Amino acid sequence: AAFVLLFQYTRVWIPDPDDVWRSAELTKDYKEGDKSLQLRLEDETIQEYPIDVQNNQLPFLRNPDILVGENDLTALSYLHEPAVLHNLKVRFLESNHIYTYCGIVLVAINPYDQLPIYGQDVIYAYSGQNMGDMDPHIFAVAEEAYKQMARDEKNQSIIVSGESGAGKTVSAKYAMRYFTTVSGSASDTNIEEKVLASSPIMEAIGNAKTTRNDNSSRFGKYIQIGFDKRYRIIGANMRTYLLEKSRVVFQADDERNYHIFYQLCAAASLPEFKELALTCAEDFFYTSQGGNTVIEGVDDAEDFEKTRQAFTLVGVRESHQISIFKIIASILHLGNVEIQAERDGESCRVSPEDEHLSDFCRLLGVERSQMEHWLCHRKLVTTSETYVKTMSLQQVVNARDALAKHIYAQLFHWIVEHVNKALHTSLKQHSFIGVLDIYGFETFEVNSFEQFCINYANEKLQQQFNSHVFKLEQEEYMKEQIPWTLIDFYDNQPCIDLIEAKLGILDLLDEECKVPKGTDQNWTQKLYDRHSGSQHFQKPRMSNKAFIVIHFADKVEYLSDGFLEKNRDTVYEEQINILKASKFPLVADLFHDGKDSAPATTTSSRINIRSSRPAVKASNKEHKKTVGYQFRSSLHLLMETLNATTPHYVRCIKPNDEKLPFHFNPKRAVQQLRACGVLETIRISAAGYPSRWSYHDFFNRYRVLVKKRDLANTDKKAMCRSVLESLIKDPDKFQFGRTKIFFRAGQVAYLEKLRADKFRAATIMIQKTVRGWLQKVKYRRLKGASLTLQRYCRGYLARRLAERLRRSRAAVVLQKQYRMQRARRAYQRVRRAAGIIQAFARGMFVRRIYHQVLREHKATVIQKHVRGWMARRRFQRLRGAAIVIQCGFRRLKAKQELKALKIEARSAEHLKRLNVGMENKIVQLQRKIDDQNKELKTLSEQLSTITSTHDMEVEKLKKELACYQQNQGEDSGPQLQEEVESLRTELQRAHSERKVLEDTHTREKDELRKRVADLEQENALLKDEKEQLNNQILCQSKDEFAQKSVKENLVMKKELEEERSRHQNLVKEYSRLEQRYDNLRDEMTILKARRAQTPGHRRNPSNQSSLESDSNYPSISTSEVGDTEDTLQQVEEIGLEKAAMDMTVFLKLQKRVRELEQERKKLQVQLEKKEQQDGKRVPAEQPSNDSDLDQDADLAYNSLKRQELESENKKLKNELNELRKAVADQASEHSPAAGGTPDSYSLLLNQLRLANEELEVRKEEVLILRTQIVSADQRRLAGKGSEPNINARTSWPNSEKHVDQEDAIEAYHGVCQTNRLLEAQLQTQSREHEEEVDNLKTQLEALKEEMDRQQQTFCQTLLLSPEAQVEFGVQQEMSRLTNENLDLKELVEKLEKNERKLKKQLKICMKKVQDLEAAQALAQSERKRHELNRQVTVQRKEKDFQGMLEYHKEDEALLIRNLVTELKPQALAGAVPCLPAYILYMCIRHADYVNDDLKVHSLLTSTINGIKKVLKKHNEDFEMTSFWLSNTCRLLHCLKQYSGDEGFMTQNSAKQNEHCLKNFDLTEYRQVLSDLSIQIYQQLIKIAEGLLQPMIVSAMLENESIQGLSGVKPTGYRKRTSSMPEGDNSYCLEAIIRQMNSFHAVMCDQGLDPEIIQQVFRQLFYMINAVTLNNLLLRKDVCSWSTGMQLRYNISQLEEWLRGRNLHQSGAVETMEPLIQAAQLLQLKKKSPEDAEAICSLCTALSTQQIVKILNLYTPLNEFEERVTVAFIRTIQAQLQDRNDPQQLLLDFKHMFPVLFPFNPSSLTMDSIHIPACLNLEFLNEV
Repeated sequence: AAFVLLFQYTRVWIPDPDDVWRSAELTKDYKEGDKSLQLRLEDETIQEYPIDVQNNQLPFLRNPDILVGENDLTALSYLHEPAVLHNLKVRFLESNHIYTYCGIVLVAINPYDQLPIYGQDVIYAYSGQNMGDMDPHIFAVAEEAYKQMARDEKNQSIIVSGESGAGKTVSAKYAMRYFTTVSGSASDTNIEEKVLASSPIMEAIGNAKTTRNDNSSRFGKYIQIGFDKRYRIIGANMRTYLLEKSRVVFQADDERNYHIFYQLCAAASLPEFKELALTCAEDFFYTSQGGNTVIEGVDDAEDFEKTRQAFTLVGVRESHQISIFKIIASILHLGNVEIQAERDGESCRVSPEDEHLSDFCRLLGVERSQMEHWLCHRKLVTTSETYVKTMSLQQVVNARDALAKHIYAQLFHWIVEHVNKALHTSLKQHSFIGVLDIYGFETFEVNSFEQFCINYANEKLQQQFNSHVFKLEQEEYMKEQIPWTLIDFYDNQPCIDLIEAKLGILDLLDEECKVPKGTDQNWTQKLYDRHSGSQHFQKPRMSNKAFIVIHFADKVEYLSDGFLEKNRDTVYEEQINILKASKFPLVADLFHDGKDSAPATTTSSRINIRSSRPAVKASNKEHKKTVGYQFRSSLHLLMETLNATTPHYVRCIKPNDEKLPFHFNPKRAVQQLRACGVLETIRISAAGYPSRWSYHDFFNRYRVLVKKRDLANTDKKAMCRSVLESLIKDPDKFQFGRTKIFFRAGQVAYLEKLRADKFRAATIMIQKTVRGWLQKVKYRRLKGASLTLQRYCRGYLARRLAERLRRSRAAVVLQKQYRMQRARRAYQRVRRAAGIIQAFARGMFVRRIYHQVLREHKATVIQKHVRGWMARRRFQRLRGAAIVIQCGFRRLKAKQELKALKIEARSAEHLKRLNVGMENKIVQLQRKIDDQNKELKTLSEQLSTITSTHDMEVEKLKKELACYQQNQGEDSGPQLQEEVESLRTELQRAHSERKVLEDTHTREKDELRKRVADLEQENALLKDEKEQLNNQILCQSKDEFAQKSVKENLVMKKELEEERSRHQNLVKEYSRLEQRYDNLRDEMTILKARRAQTPGHRRNPSNQSSLESDSNYPSISTSEVGDTEDTLQQVEEIGLEKAAMDMTVFLKLQKRVRELEQERKKLQVQLEKKEQQDGKRVPAEQPSNDSDLDQDADLAYNSLKRQELESENKKLKNELNELRKAVADQASEHSPAAGGTPDSYSLLLNQLRLANEELEVRKEEVLILRTQIVSADQRRLAGKGSEPNINARTSWPNSEKHVDQEDAIEAYHGVCQTNRLLEAQLQTQSREHEEEVDNLKTQLEALKEEMDRQQQTFCQTLLLSPEAQVEFGVQQEMSRLTNENLDLKELVEKLEKNERKLKKQLKICMKKVQDLEAAQALAQSERKRHELNRQVTVQRKEKDFQGMLEYHKEDEALLIRNLVTELKPQALAGAVPCLPAYILYMCIRHADYVNDDLKVHSLLTSTINGIKKVLKKHNEDFEMTSFWLSNTCRLLHCLKQYSGDEGFMTQNSAKQNEHCLKNFDLTEYRQVLSDLSIQIYQQLIKIAEGLLQPMIVSAMLENESIQGLSGVKPTGYRKRTSSMPEGDNSYCLEAIIRQMNSFHAVMCDQGLDPEIIQQVFRQLFYMINAVTLNNLLLRKDVCSWSTGMQLRYNISQLEEWLRGRNLHQSGAVETMEPLIQAAQLLQLKKKSPEDAEAICSLCTALSTQQIVKILNLYTPLNEFEERVTVAFIRTIQAQLQDRNDPQQLLLDFKHMFPVLFPFNPSSLTMDSIHIPACLNLEFLNEV
């Protein structure tokens, strides 16, 4: 019995008129039979509370504090109304938690504030989680529905209900957002965006401001979100219910019409809406009845723009949007139509000048005259004839309002229909989740037909809710094999029968509507007569126009006025017929949808009926269906849909009517809790066994109550049975299920009391023992203190005696010292006086000496200056004489130089230099002449203008004079002469003014020129200052460089990390897209296989792949590129799209075309010159002997020259190689300085050109000498016959001297050859001179054109304003810099092209040389073999293995299959780590050795594709992924180590340097392998995270690493529900450590680099930290002191594991810092301000939001702990408000750190690697 627990200090709940329930505490025990309870209230007042002894109605007991604030209300031990209200209040106000479970219901309290709990991170945190594992949330309900749909393959429904303003629409919107985010779209139609876009549209046309809510939904809607078999969104459908049409024409005070009206008025100023003729909302009757037309914090214009965007997104065309807005605007104009009553009162009319009616008719496209007539008249049809009857003013107003409501309702349903069309899909729907956003139970002061329909719908929904809760309870008991007894719960079927049964309220209402003269009073009287005996129907005492229905939530009194009219919903047919005839198709379509004769049937109602059959066309409006009938039919259809699905309930609670954030009104909350069925759920749960514990949790919580001898039993079930049977005597209070123990209400509180008593007794025992020990310690301390006091007292007395003796002796000493001091002071005074006298005397003598020295010093200074002046005069005389001598000497030298210059002046070079100077002077003079000509031209133009003006004036005056003479005759002559004189004087004055103006112009022009010169000078000065400042800045920068270097290094590191992260994200995105492409290709293959019977296109499978397609690195750098042709080829290879986008390439091509055109012209000119020269040239005849000799000499010369060129070719190749190597080294050394490379390269090319020229000269000299020698030999062998002729023909200058004949012949041929060479050189020089002159002329012309253009530009600039001049100058400078930039780019590209050409030529030459050497070696071996045929056979010596493997081209596929695709890591268990990488490199090295680039390309491409194929096949195999990550990294390291780059060869041995690649640069392949390594690393992390993630929460937060530390709290309905999978999936920390041991062992065995292993575990530890912390932030049950202790222990174990594996330097511990601080936060004290400061200083890695969230979630595990107060949390927030923390609450557990692959060279040499036989690579030959 309950009175057993009513003892002293028990807390109970008593009713309170203000707070509904109030807490009190018993001051004495309750005894059976007592008539009252003695209570102490919370304000310490004493109260006597009477109780009903007969019915034994005792007050409700209060739950223990440990249960307050629970996530699930069913976890409370005492289940009743005050406990529910208090729990919700504590969670809402103290912890700011708006969501709470109540069994299967999610209770959502509107916070009236923006909370950061709906982001993408929160969605992903709830995705895949069980419903009871996380804090209550709308996302948890959505995840539960999504999971049950996928698991049970059954449709689901989420029913969201509540009062207006409780947050129903927002909750439904977040549920739909969750589905669209988690599931995604099954097609590319963005259906999830359209689903979300439907919300702004429906809010605009269906929501309005009420007194309770600024955005109240005035209709109900049910949205079905369709999914395919893979549970991705494919479409949606919306059904609406009971639109509140009356709001269109009437709004109460402080309310508004539908939002769309105000949005349209706010946007009326837009140009496209001018024709709507709208103004502000205050000017229209339908939008101004509520008073205030503006909602605070809402921008109607901005919302209207969002509405238009949503319309566009769901596919409503722009023309339809304009038509919609016209219809809405026409409704506003219709409301402003003024109706004037006639005098008789029975008729009325509309003014013909009414603009609003004209606008209404114009916007709807109807005739004004007809609408004006039928607004004021109606048609009566009888059997015999038709009457047209006038209407009174009130009837016309009612008809006008009915028409407005009908138009808006039709438009509303048209929009809903088009939204459904946009959300419709052609794909087959596999299942759906429905979201029902419907009005809650409503009761106002005046309740009408709308409230009756709403409450009727809630009665039906409550019935379905009760039956579902009852069914779930029954299923739970049956599953646990508990005896099932029927529970009596409230059944509201009688109330539903009262409303919808035969002759019920709706039936009688429809019957009364059919009566011609039916009234509301007659209908009300029929209700009284028919249902007066019903228990759910009552008649009010004071009214005959109302009736009362007793609903499940409350009594509601309905006023019957208007019921019949609203049920009929009458609109006159004549007005509808006018709208049908509209010239706008949309307006006509609104009223033509198969409802011509009954325009006010389904479309005019407040609902949208989804009918499977078309409606039967009614004959007239009397036979149409009423609104009540339609609503009842649609409600039955909705209930059928809900009953066919699994429902999930969300009950929204409005905490206060003032919309204050986090303000809780208990009265309003209880009223809604009673109405929404939450308390009914509690009552059903309390009627059975509401408290449920698993055996394990029960034992952990209450094992303190187990006796010591029972602890030896290992069977926990048996132990729990024995404990309960001994503690609870009544066997009906609990039941043992299959996996749980079930308790009646209050039994858990009784067990908690026993547990607390046990703890209290143990505490008392501990306190008693500790206090006794403290007293003993105190006694021992007092005893010791007394002994110490005695010892100190005795010592004090002895010390006092000694002190007296010492004082007496000290007095004698003091007297002695005092007397001595007096004598010493007297002596000191006398001594000081003598010293002062001596000091003054000595000072006087010293000053005298000082003055004498000062005078001598001044005399010395005077002498010094005089002597210096005399020495300077003598020096100046000597310097003048020296200058005179120098002038004479220099004059002599100048004369000598003048003489030399005169000699030089006759040379051609001097003339050239003079021409250069003369050209400059000519240009300057030409410029001056042009300026003077321009000035002369302007002055002449002015003079001609003035002259013409003067002539015109003279002519004019002559004409006037002639006219005047004719008019006046001869008498007026003197006057005319006077006028002529005056005109002449004026003309002279004009001439003088013109001269003044000309002088002024000339002076201003001179001043302007002077000013330009000054500006140029000032510009030069500014440039000098700029250079000086630059030098100073450079000097300062050198000093500051050391200070900034550290910062720059840090910034560079950070940028490098960011760049690396971006690059790896791109690689990850590429791999994801590649995977998606493969998936799509597989799907296409499946679809083609299905449609194999139908003809179609088939794609042939291709096994060929290239590096470009796989590596995503298209390159044209290896091809030989020319100037224009190769650029065009490059454009074709890259693609026209990219080429069209590259403006630089376009400009280059344009410029190249211009250059080619100029070059063509030059060539044409040269060709013409050549033809002219050939025409003028006459062939010279020479003797035949001379021609023969010349021919022989030419042949000898050519043969020698060919031999010389062949010998020089090899030298040039060697020099070229050395030069390239030097250029490459210099480029690598100066790579950071981008501008240095072209200069050094051009310098070296110039040096090479000069060396070649000098070499050519030397070669020519050598060839001349050799030719002379050869020709002499030929003459000597030719014979002696020609000697007399030669001697006879030759007359030597020194004929008297003896000359040898051979010497003469040799000299003669030498002279001939020399003349020939000199002539060739002279011709060459003349040609070069002519070309140079032509080039100079061309340059001169170009400079002239440029100068003219600049002059024109300068003249134009002078005419502009200063701002325009600056802008024009900037434009000119930009164009100049652009041209220069293009020239420089072209130069760089030419240099690069030349370098590539030379490289390719070098490769070709080397290949030819190697081929030649191989051929020579083969020929030599053949020759030796032939020579040794007859000799003894000699055995061949075996060569050493060089670390190369040879294979045939046809064996490549077999190599890849055996070494990559079909290789198992286990097969290489005892081999060298990364053996496949070494083998592949040895194959690549051999291909490089034989210079086979195709083989290298094919092998690397096949390897990369093979690795990708293996990884795709084994995408969940950690060992395989780790194996290929290590091999890919090792192959990358080998390509670096043996690339030949000195930066990678620093650790190589001499043997390893021999294994470097010789021919190919595989830098691009290294990049491809690096990207492939990144993809493999990301796949490895993904696999490892997939294995670890299911273990983290259980191992880190739930498992008891320290046994007995955590006590389990009572759990509610949501724990271990059907959402939980069967079986125990709990993990311990050892499981995580075992898994990481496995990871570490696999990676180490496979030779993965230690740095990569460290990065892997850093990433995994971050994921552990993020997942654990996110769960901690979303779970109230784990935020306790014991969890903090468990976390600290688990983290220390992980840190110990890192140290044991030598991974503590990896940065993994730093990633766990937020979790470490969260664990410390759970363990710290949380009371005083000092504790708050300690928390703020400690938790630096946690954001303010995370700290506050943990403090709000902190939950005591027993009554000895205290909760964190709200004031303490506010203190924390105040101290942390200056932090700039991110707004994100949760950590991104999917974040991946950028990976870095450091270079790690191998110490192995290739020739030491052994290939095992298990690889089946016998076809590989060792070289």
